[in-house]
Amino acid sequence: MKRLARIAFLALALGFGAWVVVRQWDEIRDGFALLSWTSLTLSLVAVVAALCGGMMTWRALLADLGSPLPLRAGARVFFVGQLGKYIPGSLWPVIAQMEMGRELGVPRSRSAAAFFLTLPVQLGSGLVVAGVTLSATLPGSVAPYAWAFLLIPVLAVAFQPRVVNAVLGFGLRRLGREPLERPLTRRGLLTALGWALAGWVAYGLHLAAIVADLDSGGSPGFSALSVAVFCVGAFALSWCLGIMTFVVPAGAGVREVAMVAVLAPVLDRGPAIAVALCSRIVIIAGDLLCAGLAGLAVRRAGGSRKDHASGKAV
Repeated sequence: MKRLARIAFLALALGFGAWVVVRQWDEIRDGFALLSWTSLTLSLVAVVAALCGGMMTWRALLADLGSPLPLRAGARVFFVGQLGKYIPGSLWPVIAQMEMGRELGVPRSRSAAAFFLTLPVQLGSGLVVAGVTLSATLPGSVAPYAWAFLLIPVLAVAFQPRVVNAVLGFGLRRLGREPLERPLTRRGLLTALGWALAGWVAYGLHLAAIVADLDSGGSPGFSALSVAVFCVGAFALSWCLGIMTFVVPAGAGVREVAMVAVLAPVLDRGPAIAVALCSRIVIIAGDLLCAGLAGLAVRRAGGSRKDHASGKAV
């Protein structure tokens, strides 16, 4: 029964992911036609690194709450569960992670806490990264989004360990769940923030690799380094704006619109749209690649343990 439920979950997630691609296939095809294989490869490698940063953010929080998972097992739970973000509704990833984590001995409440803490950690760090990098490379480009940056001081206060633990305890009591055995610590939060920051840098490099091909005329007054730094902020800000729209699968559409607007000082509208769409498809490919590799790594590890056990039996 569990196997059938997992197959149904994967089929549904892949179906909605394919729908995102098919809906804008003509524009995506035109954009990819302008990209070199070198840029595509570099972009995909950077996306995989960024997704691993997100996984390590979640894994650091889960470990601090009392459930450290081995790297392979943690990657499988996170990456396969993350495919649920392509299904309409914001709860599919956490439901998948809770169920897969339970098979590894992680209480559902702990999985849910780690999931819901990961999003604000990424949101807060993303807004800080966007504010710093965009202001450093193009002062004034953040002005239209000043309202979003008002969340930074709110998140800074909310993410004091004492506040976080109080909120988690209240939420669990309201849901009739047992309280967490271990409170979140400052060290755990800082570790998670460090991984989140590394993820934003990798996402920015992913975007810069695409921009390098589509910005054929070169951005006036911008060096290659300035464009790369700008891309870090542009991606972080567009992701943050997309994640604020919880009803849209994986922020689909919202992130692309925001990215086109944020890239306006560097790219014309046509190339900016192509960049946003190509970025979306490379990220979908990265999600599928990470989920597949994580599942394969766990399966091979399981097979090796069985072989080892059978060898001992002989």
